Amino acid sequence: MLGRIYTYLKNFDWILFFAILLLVCFGLAEIYSVALGRGGTDLLNFKKQIIFVIIGLIIFFGLAFFDYYNLRGLSPYIYVAGVLMLIAVLVLGKTVRGTGRWFYVLGLGIQPVEFIKVALILFLAKYFSGASLRLNPLKHLLLSGLGASVLFILVLLQPDFGSAMLLFALWLFILLAAGFKKRYFAILFLILAVLGAGAWMFYFKPYQKERILTFINPSSDPLKQGYNVTQAMIAVGAGRTFGQGIGFGSQSQLKFLPESQTDFIFAVISEELGFLGVALVIFFFSVIFYRSLASLKRINNDFGIFFVLGSVGLIFIEMFINIGMNMGIVPVVGFPLPFLSYGGSGIISNLAMFGVIESIIIRSKIR
Repeated sequence: MLGRIYTYLKNFDWILFFAILLLVCFGLAEIYSVALGRGGTDLLNFKKQIIFVIIGLIIFFGLAFFDYYNLRGLSPYIYVAGVLMLIAVLVLGKTVRGTGRWFYVLGLGIQPVEFIKVALILFLAKYFSGASLRLNPLKHLLLSGLGASVLFILVLLQPDFGSAMLLFALWLFILLAAGFKKRYFAILFLILAVLGAGAWMFYFKPYQKERILTFINPSSDPLKQGYNVTQAMIAVGAGRTFGQGIGFGSQSQLKFLPESQTDFIFAVISEELGFLGVALVIFFFSVIFYRSLASLKRINNDFGIFFVLGSVGLIFIEMFINIGMNMGIVPVVGFPLPFLSYGGSGIISNLAMFGVIESIIIRSKIR
């Protein structure tokens, strides 16, 4: 037993782990800073985030030492559990800020969609690891799309348009990784354009249309729909090279910047830690992507390869959109910054996902 643990620790990717841990520490520092600015003497959110991180790290190491290949057989059950969870949250959950539904247990909010992202990666990794695209690729496109669309529709009903589109983008990313030909993507984007036009006319609520219009021209309504983006861009520019220091950011500390612990934590980092802090955050994300993708050449099964690709794709999409929101280059859709933003569901699901990646890395070295 001790010999096995030693072998696992010896082959553990410590560089990947510490890159993740340092991002988490950056997030905790800024959540603490925001709590000070709000005058919270008990620092409740900061303390809760520490608890979430501890739970996430326990799950991370538990999954790292668990044989990930067993998840291939469990993935259908995890998928079904995810569907049931989404149905349950539609019936029993509470809508927060008009978008997305949550469970509340002992005063703690649980957002099921964060775990659904991992369930979808597992489902698609299992499906494409057993599929041959040379034989009837259209069938595999439709069947994988059907599995993804069930989750997509249930999330859309919450309503959480941003997370639903993220699931769709994740499916497209894994289709690309699986090697589908370009003509299938051309057809999908044509269908998406038609559906987008229909959604604009019949589905989008006024506030969602306003977000898109505000993205095109943030200065058109700087005191209402454009307020968040405008304040975030001011904060990003105010940090300059070295920042104003933790706890001294004017936009975050004086409460000009809304959702500063979640959607706009990148703006807080930019303002308080400056270009240097932002560069370190981007560097740590780059290390995570590099170490994860570098492991692909040693993985001897398609399930592990697709899981790593799906996980890296998910984190990259969320990172790109969140940073883009803060800089005014993509619409505000309410995505957290992975490993940094406040939120128990997000940090636990992301740490669990990379615990599985550590398991894949360990076993790719010892098998």
